[in-house]
Amino acid sequence: MIDEDGYRLNVGIILLNHNNQVFWGRRKGEHSWQFPQGGQYGSEGVQEAMLRELNEELGLSSEHVEIVARTKNWLYYDVPVNYSRTNKGIYRGQKQIWYLLRLLGKEHHINVKFHKDQEFDAWRWIDYWVPVKEVVSFKQEVYLKALTELSQYIEIKKEL
Repeated sequence: MIDEDGYRLNVGIILLNHNNQVFWGRRKGEHSWQFPQGGQYGSEGVQEAMLRELNEELGLSSEHVEIVARTKNWLYYDVPVNYSRTNKGIYRGQKQIWYLLRLLGKEHHINVKFHKDQEFDAWRWIDYWVPVKEVVSFKQEVYLKALTELSQYIEIKKEL
């Protein structure tokens, strides 16, 4: 679904493990890495879209995760024309609500090959702030905004 300003409604997922590291997926057939994300369809609610994307991209369902928080407002990024898969004149980029999830299941529950049209062909856990530097440049600002807003919900263990 694309809004009147040319932004596709989308959800982003930051999945934490028990060490507060984040899931980092390599896009199938590419050298780029990113968080899971995907479009919101029709009358689908934002949380419903997030759970569907979680299942399609990682093979996880709601019992495998805890929703820790979500961004309060939409975060936007423009997609440069040379990256755009959809260039129908009105498309500008993505309008996203980001979710912070904690993995309750085991690592073996993550299955990036679960869906026939898989998004990722490899994945790993990385430190929380690393994605800001590693993601494609046009997504860096939205990643920084999402990670910054959601970082307040992570329990940091104090060193004694």
